[in-house]
Amino acid sequence: MAGTDGIRCLLMRGGTSKGAYFLASELPADPAERDELLLRIMGTPDPRQIDGLGGAHPLTSKVAVVSPSTGGVSCAGGGIDVDYLFLQLGVDQAFVTDKQNCGNILAGIGPFAVERGLVAALDDRTSVRIRMVNTDSVATATFATPGGFVDYDGGLAIDGVPGTAGAVSLDFEGTAGSSTGALFPTGRLVDDVLGVRITCVDNGMPSVLLRAGDLGMTGDESPATLEADTTLKTELERIRFAAAALMGMGDVSDATVPKMVLLSEPREGGAISTRSFIPHRVHTSIGVLGALTVAAGVIPEGAIGHDLADLPASGAPFVIEHPTGHFDVDVGVRASGGSFIVTRSAALRTARKIFDGLVFPRPRI
Repeated sequence: MAGTDGIRCLLMRGGTSKGAYFLASELPADPAERDELLLRIMGTPDPRQIDGLGGAHPLTSKVAVVSPSTGGVSCAGGGIDVDYLFLQLGVDQAFVTDKQNCGNILAGIGPFAVERGLVAALDDRTSVRIRMVNTDSVATATFATPGGFVDYDGGLAIDGVPGTAGAVSLDFEGTAGSSTGALFPTGRLVDDVLGVRITCVDNGMPSVLLRAGDLGMTGDESPATLEADTTLKTELERIRFAAAALMGMGDVSDATVPKMVLLSEPREGGAISTRSFIPHRVHTSIGVLGALTVAAGVIPEGAIGHDLADLPASGAPFVIEHPTGHFDVDVGVRASGGSFIVTRSAALRTARKIFDGLVFPRPRI
């Protein structure tokens, strides 16, 4: 724990999100004390987060807490380097939740581990094995480290982020993690909730897939248009509550999961078009784990969105269209004993260090 002069913090963009990265040893050990401190650091609650690091949007009100791993050996047999706890903070509401992972913030964990000396960089490229504490799942991040330093420059462009940066490959061990305990948590590919057919799926991000047309949408509406549609948002929230109960998630009135994803036919040569509610704001693109979950959810025949999708040939990327472009992932799903299992999940992201120094939390209210 740092002294009164400030707390060491590294602010990073990971994928299409931005967050504050901390060593666990430099935050209070008690979760309640830690969360209270983080709310003051991020400037929550306040719609503008004017008195903290938060960027007035759920995508920029995120925290990563990292420590040397206590997870031992992964299911694939390799040693795990670091533990990563993701925390989603509210913007205008004072809450901190660990009920979901974040694959975009995950893209910065490997570089952060090298920056903080938790992992020694190699001469060319470094791989960091990461245990995602939220779901006890494992991913390996690989990125350039010429001369033993993280190279944030590079030629990879990802839609939703201006310019280019160094690539970070994220490879998950089969499934990208499931907080609900199954790829299809209800045990069915399709459920009928309040007269709407849905698919409940969780390949790292508990999600509810719906056909946009079933809710009177075309699926190509802008995030601003969807956020302004109060009737749609009310209906989605009713479906979300009912779907969460079917998924065994209980009361989610104060939770950020499950996410709600409207699906429609691809328009730009991809596999499927998406509009993601997270769950009340609309994502300007789509998250890493959200993309992996959508892909896994629409692959099985009979699932919502399968008939809308233009599924890729074997070995080709699964291209998910979103409001600001597309996101390519690599996902495999196969039937096994009456259910479905994920055989591979991988994605390519970028990350960039924005500042490294001391952050000064606002005074207690």
